[in-house]
Amino acid sequence: MATYKQIQEYVKSSYGVTVKTCHIAHVKHINNFEMRLAPNRISPDARRYECPDDKKVMIESAMKHFGMI
Repeated sequence: MATYKQIQEYVKSSYGVTVKTCHIAHVKHINNFEMRLAPNRISPDARRYECPDDKKVMIESAMKHFGMI
């Protein structure tokens, strides 16, 4: 499984866009990955920053590249 940093670097080199780690976490949640609850998270049911649809496609392509999905 790729790290958040590897996914960020792949998206940056392939698309020239920097993605936030919270966007990667949101995409992982959408794709039913086992996620731990962050200690600084206010509510387990709400997200402060959801991933935009255009970046979602980029992150999912990186996850496919690394064989995660």
